[in-house]
Amino acid sequence: MQRHSKLCVSRPPVVSRLQGWTELPDDLLHSIFSRLGSFRDLLAFAATCPSWRAAFSSYPSKSTLCTLFPPLLIQPNVLVHVPHRLSNNGHHNLRTCKVIDPINQNTSLHCQIDEETLQTMRCAGPSYGQLIFCKRGRCLVVDPFTGAQVSPPCLPFSDDYEKLTCSRIPLRLALTEYYYSAILTAPLASSNSHLLVRTCGSLFDWPVGSDSWSEVRCTGVCMEQIVEFNGQFIVMDIRQRIYALELAPQLGLQEIMTINLPPGLADDTDGSFKTSWLAVCGDMLLMVVQVITSVEYTEDPTMVSRLHRLDMSTKPAKWVRMEKLDDWAVFIGEDFRSTPFSCMGPERWGGRSKCLYYADDSAPWSLHGLGNEPDPSDDPDLRYYTRSWCNRMHPLWVYPSMFYSVTQ
Repeated sequence: MQRHSKLCVSRPPVVSRLQGWTELPDDLLHSIFSRLGSFRDLLAFAATCPSWRAAFSSYPSKSTLCTLFPPLLIQPNVLVHVPHRLSNNGHHNLRTCKVIDPINQNTSLHCQIDEETLQTMRCAGPSYGQLIFCKRGRCLVVDPFTGAQVSPPCLPFSDDYEKLTCSRIPLRLALTEYYYSAILTAPLASSNSHLLVRTCGSLFDWPVGSDSWSEVRCTGVCMEQIVEFNGQFIVMDIRQRIYALELAPQLGLQEIMTINLPPGLADDTDGSFKTSWLAVCGDMLLMVVQVITSVEYTEDPTMVSRLHRLDMSTKPAKWVRMEKLDDWAVFIGEDFRSTPFSCMGPERWGGRSKCLYYADDSAPWSLHGLGNEPDPSDDPDLRYYTRSWCNRMHPLWVYPSMFYSVTQ
């Protein structure tokens, strides 16, 4: 009886062949993003083809790009001639503003903003790639790079009400500026995005796409700044007290108790002029205290920018003095409402760490040392920077909306 052996030959697995660059897998494309060298490279990558743009849009860690690349600088005071102007979507007059990428300063970039908006409304700040404008109850959210606009319902208050609630601050400021600042809590396309508008005596909340605002009256709290930190929103008032902002189940403020103010901030007897503002660098919530040591006209004043980190590992929390900022750079504008941004490892793109990049109308920006870091320049005209509430839009830093994931 013969046995017949059966030889089984396995076929090689079928490997799908890529038809071209457009079919590269998302995982491979995602690994490239953090290796690109500038915003221009990212823009070129996303514009290569629809599949690459979709891969960029689905990149789960786009927010990390905001710490690896510096923001772009919008200069509304510098006009750019555009030979082939795009459709203005029904707007009668668009101002084409110069945009500077600190990595490639000679690259020609621009954005377009409605001229009437710039002339009649105040810029309440950039947020998630949008510019937020406010004027007498009306708000407008504008993407300066795509031209997209969102118009929320009018704020539910009258001019007389706002003037009364501003009675705790100087009359000139109360009469000339109602809206201190505004911020989004997430990208506009996110289902949980809210627009927060902070006025003298109230905080207004608009869930994007809804028909109405909610309001919390801030009796005894004159809010000065709102920043996003570790997934929550932190408010600082004019007395440098810190609050956690709660959106749910209802809008409200919860004070974060601290055992101290940054040293020297509360001392008004030394003849110096002080201003302060919050900045976020990774997992650090910082207060930058600008101190002009002499305001006498007979003396040559000096200026330092002291750094303090909020240590929340103890209860109450405490402010801790920092001598230097290590591997970070901070970007601010002249207007208090311009959001401070931070960038990690600026030397990788030719920048400078431990420094403040300050933008105003006179020059694209100037560099100032933070903490004990000396100013990089000895130019006496660049020794000082000032921050104030501005009636018109001044140069400000912004990350384009494409840098933010809808799912974050």
